[in-house]
Amino acid sequence: MSDADWFADFPSDWQELRADFLCYPYRETVSPERFRGELVAHYSIPQVQETGGPLVEPADDIDSTKLLIRAPTLLVSKLNPRKKTICIAEPQGELPTLASSEFIPIRSDEFDQHYAYYLWGSEKVTDRLSAIVQSATRSHQRVLPADILKLPWKWPPLETQKRIAAFLDEKTAQIDGLIEKKRALLDRLAEKRQAIITQAVTKGLDPAAPMKDSDIDWLGQIPAHWEVKRLKYISPRVTVGIVVTPAAYYADEGILALRGLNIRTMGFDFSDTRNITQEGHHLNIKSMLRAGDLVAVRTGAPGTTAIVPEELAGSNCIDLVIIRRPHCASGRYVGWFLNSNIAHTQYAIGSEGALQQHFNVETSKEVLVTLPPPSDQVEIAKYIDDSIAAHDVQADKVQLSIEKLTEYRSALITAAVTGQIEGLQ
Repeated sequence: MSDADWFADFPSDWQELRADFLCYPYRETVSPERFRGELVAHYSIPQVQETGGPLVEPADDIDSTKLLIRAPTLLVSKLNPRKKTICIAEPQGELPTLASSEFIPIRSDEFDQHYAYYLWGSEKVTDRLSAIVQSATRSHQRVLPADILKLPWKWPPLETQKRIAAFLDEKTAQIDGLIEKKRALLDRLAEKRQAIITQAVTKGLDPAAPMKDSDIDWLGQIPAHWEVKRLKYISPRVTVGIVVTPAAYYADEGILALRGLNIRTMGFDFSDTRNITQEGHHLNIKSMLRAGDLVAVRTGAPGTTAIVPEELAGSNCIDLVIIRRPHCASGRYVGWFLNSNIAHTQYAIGSEGALQQHFNVETSKEVLVTLPPPSDQVEIAKYIDDSIAAHDVQADKVQLSIEKLTEYRSALITAAVTGQIEGLQ
């Protein structure tokens, strides 16, 4: 893109100048060992992405050289510019304040720091940086520091910068408040969704049905004509997908191999799939999937379960629990039960791992399942199917409104920092 095209949207009287001509060199690094035994405020990439601020943690837990923050500093991440990992780092009182060396620190007395925060977070700059990343892999894209610092820009007068920043502070706070409310609504809808599933598979559809004590503390009472059985007595076999060096079998073409990230509650997501070679498939033929089998996530979102449809029969899977087609129950009913809070409680009790919970096949075999009579199972599964479908329509509408607000927020920032909003120039 030529400079003429790049600056086409800017007011003609703004000053054209590369950013590094206004910044002064600032990069002080320090080893965390200097603060051994102390707490520090740490601006890591994940923490800034999650909260926008630092995490207070022991310096002993940090194992690489960091930036030392002595004054308010704009931090722009070199990694994955599309994620817009940007913040203004503030010294945190008496705590030593550190930041990841993957950030580029930017300070200047010649532009407003808050205006610069919005500038580097604008879609205009994000698009430019994303086009010149140095890595071809989507998850490890990196921008050269020089490309961040030598950004060509047309700068408004300092007072105009402050006016734009104040405007965006107010407007983005309003938008963020709306987004937060809608996300809270999504959380409540998700809780309601789980309540619909759990209520139906533990209490049934008849509120007047006689109840009995299940003699299980976390289950409570169930309808008197229901049974409780372990999963290993419902499915002819509970096993696991490929777990040993699956990467050796990966191929551009071949047999579809489902992974945990492909499994949704009684559904699938095929936005990121993997195939394995015919050889890898035949070596692991025991984990070939058949229609009516259930597959459950072991790691990350333990217990999330889907039922294999006809079109996926013959595919394979990686590190999923496979529950062969139940022989004494409705597969859809069992699937919904395994997605209930009652099942997830059992998975959590039998799970391991500090960072990501995961469970083994033996844990899955021992899961206790409530079993109504077969006709009731079919009726309950249909009720949940219909209820969740209607519920998800509402949740999708809320999610779409969040996406539109997020797009509007981004467009507003870009318009403001490039002088497109009347009255702010």
